[in-house]
Amino acid sequence: MQTVHLKGKGTSVKLFILILHWFFYQFFTFIFICRDSGLLTETSKMKLSQKLLLIFLRVKFRLLSALSKKAAARAAFDLFCTPQQRNTKPLSGIFKQAESLVFELNGVTIRGFRWNHPADRKVLLLHGFSSSIGNFGHFVTPLLQKGYEVLAFDAPAHGRSDGRQITAPLYRDMILAIHEKYGPVHSFIAHSFGGLALSLALEKMEQADSMKAVLIAPASETVTALSQLYALLAILSEPVKAEVENVIEQTGGYPLSWYAISRVLPAVRTRILWIHDDQDNITPLQDAMKVKEKNYPHLQFVITHGLGHRRIYRDSKVVSTIMDFL
Repeated sequence: MQTVHLKGKGTSVKLFILILHWFFYQFFTFIFICRDSGLLTETSKMKLSQKLLLIFLRVKFRLLSALSKKAAARAAFDLFCTPQQRNTKPLSGIFKQAESLVFELNGVTIRGFRWNHPADRKVLLLHGFSSSIGNFGHFVTPLLQKGYEVLAFDAPAHGRSDGRQITAPLYRDMILAIHEKYGPVHSFIAHSFGGLALSLALEKMEQADSMKAVLIAPASETVTALSQLYALLAILSEPVKAEVENVIEQTGGYPLSWYAISRVLPAVRTRILWIHDDQDNITPLQDAMKVKEKNYPHLQFVITHGLGHRRIYRDSKVVSTIMDFL
C-alpha cells in the first residue's frame, strides 16, 4: 500500500511539474508575441490595475485557446456581450424632473425616464455599450423646447436596468418594445452600439414618412468591433475566431455579417443624419465612409474633426446640428 501511494504521489508531482512547464511556455510565448506585435506598448494610457487585468485576460485566452478552441470562443463571446462598467450614480438636474418608467423585457427589468408626456411627437435617446442614458441628459432640454416628448432608457446590463449581458438583438427588442408600449416614436438619437441596435429595429418597424433617426458614431460593422476585441486580448488563433463566429450564429440565428448597418440601410426609408468623427478609434470612420459612398438619398453625413468617439455627442455644435435636423 505504501509503495503504491508513493508511486501515485510521484506521478502527481511529475504531472504538476509538466503542467507548470507547459504554463510557463505558453505564458512566455505569449509575452514574446505581444512584444513583437506591439501589444505591450498599446496599454501605455491604462491604469496599473487595468494593465494587470488585461495581462491576466490575455494569458487566460492564450491558455484556453491551447486547451479548447470552443471554450475560448465561448469565453470571448461572453466577454464581448458583458459591459465592463455600469453607471449607477444618482442622477440630478433634468432627470429629477422626469417621470420614471419600468417594464419587463424577456425577464429583465428595464428602467427609464419620460418628459413632457403627452405630446404629439416622441423621440427616443439610445446610449452605447458600457454607457448609460445618464450621459445624454444634455439633449433633453433642447428637445423639450422643440415640443418633443422625450423617452430615455438604460439598455439591459447598463445603468439602472437589470441584466448581466447584452446582444444587438436584445437591444433591438428593447427599442421595439418601447415603440409599442410608449410610442409611436417619431425620432431617434442613438450613439455607437445604440446605432446598430436602432438600425436592426428600424428593419422590423413600420416606418412612417415623417420618421427621423440620428446616428452618432454608430457601430456600423460588428466585424470591426470583434476584430478590436481580438487585438485587445491578443487572440491570434484563426480556429478560435471561427468558433466565435459559430457561437454568434448559434446564439442569435444569424451570421456575423448580418449584424451590420450597411446590410440594413437599403431596406430603411427613415431619414437619417449620420455624424462621425475622423479621429474615432472605437468605430472607425473608414467603416462609415463605405456607407457614405453608396449615396443613399435618405442619408445625410456630417464628418467632424478631433472629437473622437465620446466627446462627439457632448459637443454643442453637434447638438445644434441634430436639433436643426429634427
